[in-house]
Amino acid sequence: MTTEFLTITGTPADEDVIAKAAEVIRSGGLVAIPTETVYGLAGSALLEDSARKIYAAKGRPADNPLIVHLAKPEDAELYGETTPLYYRLAERFMPGPLTIILKKKDNIPDTVTAGGATAAFRCPSHPIAHRLIEVSGHPIAAPSANSSGFPSPTNALHVKADMDGKIDMILNGGECEIGVESTVVKLNDDGCTILRPGAVTEDMLADVCGKVTISPAVIEPTLVDEKNPESPGMKYKHYSPTAEVILIDAPLDVFADHVNGRGAGKYGVFTPADEAHLYTGGIMLITGETDNASQLSHSLFTLLRNADELGLDTVYVRCPPKSGEYLAVYNRIVRAAGCRITKLRDNRENN
Repeated sequence: MTTEFLTITGTPADEDVIAKAAEVIRSGGLVAIPTETVYGLAGSALLEDSARKIYAAKGRPADNPLIVHLAKPEDAELYGETTPLYYRLAERFMPGPLTIILKKKDNIPDTVTAGGATAAFRCPSHPIAHRLIEVSGHPIAAPSANSSGFPSPTNALHVKADMDGKIDMILNGGECEIGVESTVVKLNDDGCTILRPGAVTEDMLADVCGKVTISPAVIEPTLVDEKNPESPGMKYKHYSPTAEVILIDAPLDVFADHVNGRGAGKYGVFTPADEAHLYTGGIMLITGETDNASQLSHSLFTLLRNADELGLDTVYVRCPPKSGEYLAVYNRIVRAAGCRITKLRDNRENN
């Protein structure tokens, strides 16, 4: 298969590009598209063969459900059973990086939901994704546009590296704004449960939901039912580069001493720019400014891909907080590390 690579230019000619991509969607083909979170691999959510093609292109197990992307929040009524809480959340966060799980209707094929009775719905805010859904007239099933298990793509070249020759078209819309996938929630009688954290945080949801709980599997991936995950991105190992990710829970000075005392090999270090001077060797993978969760989220997947592009054997990452804006980064990086965390303490405290 030859994959067509088309760039959105911000001119009237873009409508012709969108129309061409929409025809691919309607005919059962696949188009990689930018969203505000990461690039998605889009196929019609109404055609069961489109989902099969998505799984095949990604090398993704068919037991991992896909997210249904809508042009308008109210379109969820056509494909799922909405609730008053759904609409309160939609009013606040849609279009945007929030996905809500609802009981599905029969017009969403079982191939999209991995055979489950529920479907995950979101309304992307990115103008290219939004316009493609409108023009195609189909809701779009769209997981991240990467090979399964590897870091998600945040620009079109990442997509091309993984998907060239496997899909019909890639729409180049530049860098994604957020850099990690959407928050996924399941609605409860008295609130909601976060199944996958993202840019919409627990505190933000609490302003609408009242009671917000976090699934234990968000923090501890080994608690996930690998055969029947409730949400995309819950698998035990996910988002991983070929390089080994070493996640270390330690004070900054202890972390730096540990990295500086490592043996031979080509390695990298995740570090804010103003802390890079602490390291005596290795490749610095700059995450942005200190204590800037948004910059870290934006750069996370790109830096993991950079590690492989640079031929690194190992990447050292200091464990981020497990709360607030950092929870999404923690959730991804602990999976990239295969759920292995090395805990170090400062032995000088006992001297």
